[in-house]
Amino acid sequence: MESGKGSVKAVALIIGDNNIKGSLQFLQQSNGSTHVSGRITGLSPGLHGFHIHALGDTTNGCNSTGPHFNPLKKDHGAPTDDERHAGDLGNIVAGPDGVAEVSIRDAHIPLSGVHSILGRAVVVHADPDDLGRGGHELSKTTGNAGARVGCGIIGLQSSV
Repeated sequence: MESGKGSVKAVALIIGDNNIKGSLQFLQQSNGSTHVSGRITGLSPGLHGFHIHALGDTTNGCNSTGPHFNPLKKDHGAPTDDERHAGDLGNIVAGPDGVAEVSIRDAHIPLSGVHSILGRAVVVHADPDDLGRGGHELSKTTGNAGARVGCGIIGLQSSV
């Protein structure tokens, strides 16, 4: 993917439980959407909730990253829903080898402006995100995605 002049780039290094690690790149495109790409290793095979959380605070590991980034005060949902947190990016899929290849485009996670995700955290959860449709008491707030098994702070990256 070619990055045009003036594009904003960011990076997050994921660390977590049981040797979970990875690197994610964020590129805000000219149409305003942001492309998240990279890989995370050490996960259990299957679906894992994947969200932007409000705080870039990892003083207590991933537990201090706060709730999902939700500047418009909406209910939790799927990335394609109108009613969703800005930080609701759905699920990533880890293969039998525990590796998740990430490639997500989303219009609600800008790297600039009033609702920028810079300085916030990206979090990988232990369980699948039910996308707000699971009927569990946590479905409309967290997607009932379980424990936070890996996270990283989203930081500005050099454009060269």
